[in-house]
Amino acid sequence: MSDDLTESVETFLSDTQTVLREYDQGYMDADAALSVLEGHIDDLREDFEG
Repeated sequence: MSDDLTESVETFLSDTQTVLREYDQGYMDADAALSVLEGHIDDLREDFEG
């Protein structure tokens, strides 16, 4: 895995964990959490496809 892709995956995992933590703590509702996660998935896909 290239360094750029490794960094993208690490960022994705960190950002995803943040969303899940905020959802669990009640700071974010399910619709907002899914919307943010979809954005993170799109960003990771873009980085992967280059």
